[in-house]
Amino acid sequence: MNDMAHDIGATFAYGAVGIALMAIGYLVVEVTTPGRLGHQIWTEGNKGAALLLGEKLLGIGAIVTTAIVTSDNDLSNGLVDTAVYGAIGIVLMVVAFYFLDVITPGKLGATLVNGATIHPAGWVVAAADIAVAAIVAGAVS
Repeated sequence: MNDMAHDIGATFAYGAVGIALMAIGYLVVEVTTPGRLGHQIWTEGNKGAALLLGEKLLGIGAIVTTAIVTSDNDLSNGLVDTAVYGAIGIVLMVVAFYFLDVITPGKLGATLVNGATIHPAGWVVAAADIAVAAIVAGAVS
């Protein structure tokens, strides 16, 4: 019973770290795109904004999952590792986004959320974020 109680507590702790990292990911998308993200997705039905947020959350989830699976049995070290690798993933996703913004015409954030359809650049950003997440997840040891 003690093991089960510990595992339940660990699940809630890892869940809290993962949700906090996803909330940071949401804020990153909010800051890098014009307008209110929640309004664009849930009220206006903006597909580009939804793609950008969805793939960011999936990438962060992949990093967090890998960090949890590879963590040692010490809960506090595992939580720290998960938070650190998740934060590294978010930072690298931001770097990749701004790199794409610099090398492409226009303002990338505005391009991604402008219009009723998904701009082709949205798929490029999604691929970059997923690739960065895979790289970070692969680096977790």
